[in-house]
Amino acid sequence: MDGQVTIVTNPTVNVRLTSTIISFETQRRFNRGISVAELKGKLEMVVGTPASCMDLELYSVSDKFMQKIDDNEALLGSYPVDDDCRIHVIDRSGGQMGEFTDVSKVEKFELSDEAYDKKTDSARSFMKKQRVGRFNEEEVAKKKADLAAREEEQKAAADAISVGSRCQVHVPGQPTKVGTVMYVGTADFKPGFWVGVKYDEPLGKHDGIVEGKRYFDCENKYGAFVKPLSVTVGDFPEEDYGLDEM
Repeated sequence: MDGQVTIVTNPTVNVRLTSTIISFETQRRFNRGISVAELKGKLEMVVGTPASCMDLELYSVSDKFMQKIDDNEALLGSYPVDDDCRIHVIDRSGGQMGEFTDVSKVEKFELSDEAYDKKTDSARSFMKKQRVGRFNEEEVAKKKADLAAREEEQKAAADAISVGSRCQVHVPGQPTKVGTVMYVGTADFKPGFWVGVKYDEPLGKHDGIVEGKRYFDCENKYGAFVKPLSVTVGDFPEEDYGLDEM
């Protein structure tokens, strides 16, 4: 009818929840038609406080205290609860802050490596029976031999590279780069042999310093370290990137 205004209220409300025994804030959606007693039962699962030992306080969206929610027979919707209001649970059971999130006091099951090794129903036992991974001695030995052979190749390649040589760098998945060899040898950042290169263009990652240690000097973003087998030494003149006019 003309002149009448119908107000439609959302049957559910999204509220923020805090408690005297949890250090974080969480959000839950409740039906406005549930009683305060039912609300406490649901909150018990969220904050860990027994429903019979909790007092509820209602705060506005701006966290201003509004009133206590203390009538267990009343409906939640009978209180001025709007979306993003906060319901604060006061624990009267003697619980302490962080009691349900602090795992340091929880007794942990511990099993020694020796005892675990004797179990017949463990993942380790299965891997042993199936000779998988590190329990496959032949495969482990082959990987070690392949790694040693690869390192010998890298060392031989490094021995053939001299500081000051011009070079090309071919790293899989990257464009070929041209530069000058600035360093050859082992490094602190990773095992094995490495070649430090100063590129002709700013295609590198640093200025010759890696993890705080200087290996060579160059402009920032011109320096890089690559494996010796990625480096080809030869007559690679520096390109002239200048213009015809000065």
